[in-house]
Amino acid sequence: MASKESHLTATLLTSILAAVLGSLQIGYHTGNVNAPAKIIEQFFNNTWRARHNQSMPDHSLTLLWSFSVSVKDFGALLGSLGVKCLADSYGRRNSILIVNCLSVVGACLMFASKASESFEVLIVGRLVFGLFCGLVMSLNPLYIQEVSPTDLRGAFATLNQVSFASGILVGMVAGLETALGTEHYWAMMLSLSLIPALIQYLVLPLCPESPRYLLINRGKEKEAEAALLRLRGNPDKVFTELEEMKEEAAHTHTGVTIHEFFKRRSYRQPIILVLIINLGSQLSGFNAIINYSTRMFQARFDEAKYLTLGVGAVNVTFTLVAFFLMERAGRRRLLLTGFISIAVCNLLMTIVDSVLHLVPELRSLQVLVVFCLISAYELGPGPISWFIAAELFDQSGRPIAMAFTSMLNWGGKFVLALLFPPLLKACGAFVYLLFMTVALLAFTFTWIRLPETKGRTFDDIAEEFRGAEGIPLHNKTGFNTFT
Repeated sequence: MASKESHLTATLLTSILAAVLGSLQIGYHTGNVNAPAKIIEQFFNNTWRARHNQSMPDHSLTLLWSFSVSVKDFGALLGSLGVKCLADSYGRRNSILIVNCLSVVGACLMFASKASESFEVLIVGRLVFGLFCGLVMSLNPLYIQEVSPTDLRGAFATLNQVSFASGILVGMVAGLETALGTEHYWAMMLSLSLIPALIQYLVLPLCPESPRYLLINRGKEKEAEAALLRLRGNPDKVFTELEEMKEEAAHTHTGVTIHEFFKRRSYRQPIILVLIINLGSQLSGFNAIINYSTRMFQARFDEAKYLTLGVGAVNVTFTLVAFFLMERAGRRRLLLTGFISIAVCNLLMTIVDSVLHLVPELRSLQVLVVFCLISAYELGPGPISWFIAAELFDQSGRPIAMAFTSMLNWGGKFVLALLFPPLLKACGAFVYLLFMTVALLAFTFTWIRLPETKGRTFDDIAEEFRGAEGIPLHNKTGFNTFT
């Protein structure tokens, strides 16, 4: 325990907390449009009426609102494409600072939409903010994993998800009619993400760049050593980590292109793992419940908005549980527990939703199942899906792997946001069986293929895949990871 405590320098904690201010902003804009949806839709309609002297047709208004909500995820999908270029050209920390300006511009546009009486400005603002989302949700785990000590790497990476979930809850509260989700204040509510954005601009420049980037990507050993000394505060640990980085650098191919990334044999297993874990995480039902929780509860509860706050609170609580368990239970065990629990919850959702019209008293059970599904997601698949790629790839492949992660996550969110309403209409309660199938497939593949990465150096993990080349291997925890 003493060795762990010696890692926790003020510089390390400040660096991580400053970085996760980005994911706080993303969570805020994920949660703040749920409750005041009708008010903003009315703004769209009023704007249309002022221009055309007639109200917008209901189906057009619904389509426009759905597009306005999902355009952030589409922007994030596009933003993901720039992760490698930024991370390798400007460094991990500097890239976070650069893309933060997109958040500022997006928030200002959303705020200006009401004064300019233009819903197009709001949509463009969400698109610009989406570009920020796609970039920063990859850059944050990349920076955090590279500045953190090995035995705390997963826990600190989970703080990115804790910050994201906290932002969702703050956004839900801010969006209530009793707070800022009103006809007069909704534009101000959309601009509040400027506060953490400006704080990040004040604090993050004082934090060191990733020592791994400085040494392996730039060959600046002295600067890497100075950054590591600030982060660790112990010269002995600095020497040990520098030697480990040099060993990794000796095995690392410089300048991996996107074509080489997908062609290299040692990357094939990690790519498939990242693909399955991320799609399993995004397409297993969580995002549908987060996006449509208020409407789901409105049909059965008078105070649906406050039940939605319960969703946000459970979300935050279990990301904190994952933070404390990450370095004890390990990534593999938490992923397996999360996926199988999500599958069970989706089966229960199907059963409860199917008989709810016959037994209305089961509505409280439906809420409980929703809370359990969110808990299962945040216990493992939620936080781990965002950072597992950083652990499975070496230094040269890591930025592309994180961009790939971001594309899968935001692409999954975007597709689900578009498809869930028509799927729910077509399949009814049985739509949750589709989510259950996805969760079971992710559980099966994780059980068979994923090695435990807890407490292992980046080079140690990469060596397992370098040595694999399709040959069965056993990792250090005794699991058969390739069959």
